[in-house]
Amino acid sequence: MSTTPPPGWYRDPSYPLTERWWDGTAWTDHRRQPEAAPRPPEPPRPAAGDSRRAKAVTLTVAGAVLVASVVTGAVLLDRDDDGDRTQTRTAPGGSSPAPRPTVTASASGRPSEDPSVVVDELNGITLPLADGWVRAENVAEDDVVMTTPGTYDCPGDPGLCRHGRVSSRTVTANDEKSPRALAENDIEDAANSAYDRDLLDARPYRGITSHRLVKAGSVAVAGRAGYFVRWRVRTGVGPGGYVESLAFPSSVGSQSPVIVRFAFDAGDGGPPVSDMDRITEGIRPVGDADTGGGVGSSIGPPGR
Repeated sequence: MSTTPPPGWYRDPSYPLTERWWDGTAWTDHRRQPEAAPRPPEPPRPAAGDSRRAKAVTLTVAGAVLVASVVTGAVLLDRDDDGDRTQTRTAPGGSSPAPRPTVTASASGRPSEDPSVVVDELNGITLPLADGWVRAENVAEDDVVMTTPGTYDCPGDPGLCRHGRVSSRTVTANDEKSPRALAENDIEDAANSAYDRDLLDARPYRGITSHRLVKAGSVAVAGRAGYFVRWRVRTGVGPGGYVESLAFPSSVGSQSPVIVRFAFDAGDGGPPVSDMDRITEGIRPVGDADTGGGVGSSIGPPGR
């Protein structure tokens, strides 16, 4: 039998990038971002029978092997759309938590001096924070730039879901340059990432049962010619949602293609689908507040 650890801040077993208060007998709803130092005390290792579940949430940081956690919980990072119910889920308890802080910053979502935008320095763009959106925090995927605030209990496999999420990534997997081809090829993967399986291979919505094309077409993004594809997906449980893949060339460096993904819940609490268009229209090149975009906007950088 393992010894119950004393009260303190430990790694949250249901969301490993945050710390959660252990009152000595059970988890509370109090959470915080981990501190770089000092490290919180480590409880004894769990009993041998718990090792399989513990490995699912073990992370290696700076060459140190983290202590296994017995309190498990699946985390969903992909769920967003029309509004926001804020609720946290406490997973069933085991014998001991696994402490140790890890700070993971989003390279694409670094705070800027302007509180109304998020800067994606890698791709040389800024994205506007629409009403009801916040910069990405405590999100494991480093390409997520903004989310709706708060989380709720996923309707399928246990875990925490979000009503809205926007990510930005550079295309490096192939030599395709056509925004239309990139968006059309990416939309299925974007839908699966949002509503099929999460990073822990859980099914927070019991998978996608069907989808339909909502709209697609050319669009100007930060003064560049882009293309978007938007789907409405139905899921095994829950209201499903809307996903969009938006592709356009970067205005910096080698002008590598960029894909911005949107995932919005369709039910109560999800953000309005019109936020996809508002965010697209507000994307700007870094340092150029005058070059915008949207359907019907002029395409191409000045002088070209």
